[in-house]
Amino acid sequence: MTRPVEKTALQAVSFIGFALCLLVALWGWQTGVLTSQERLQALVAGCGVAGVLLFTAFQAVQVVVSILPGGLGCLAGVLLFGPVWGFVYNYVGICIGSLLAFAVARNCGKPLLSLLFSEKTIQRYSHWAEEKDRFARLFALAIFLPVAPDDFLCYLAGTTEMSWGRYTAIILLGKPFAIALYSLGLTLAWNALV
Repeated sequence: MTRPVEKTALQAVSFIGFALCLLVALWGWQTGVLTSQERLQALVAGCGVAGVLLFTAFQAVQVVVSILPGGLGCLAGVLLFGPVWGFVYNYVGICIGSLLAFAVARNCGKPLLSLLFSEKTIQRYSHWAEEKDRFARLFALAIFLPVAPDDFLCYLAGTTEMSWGRYTAIILLGKPFAIALYSLGLTLAWNALV
């Protein structure tokens, strides 16, 4: 398979995922599920553990194959499950996805980056990987603060010599603050709009 075909296939998967999310959103809007937080929470609560697992899996997949902006998933978690459990499910899903992204990049190498991300993003951050001693510190800071493209950085880390243990520690310790900031900030914005 040639690179253009691979990139087109990945873009198609992302587009299909986005289209499915759009269809579900339209269904939710028409049925009133998306216009009432109580109805949405009742729908998810009616699914029981399956609702939690599906949401957590969505958050994990969202890191590996970007479908929607990650912040929307954090907002959805808080709206669906409340601030505490929403944070927990966001955290678990995003950490699983981050570990999966690292594993995929570790197995596929640097050519994968150009299939998944723009050349601009690659050029902006790839020089970090050239500074082996500094990369772990820059990566940890970027994961801790919600300002950098975390998904890309997780893939980039997978192409470096960073150990699984170090990577996992950075993800598990760095993600809570960023997820909490996203969740809180987006919830405040949502409440101001609604």
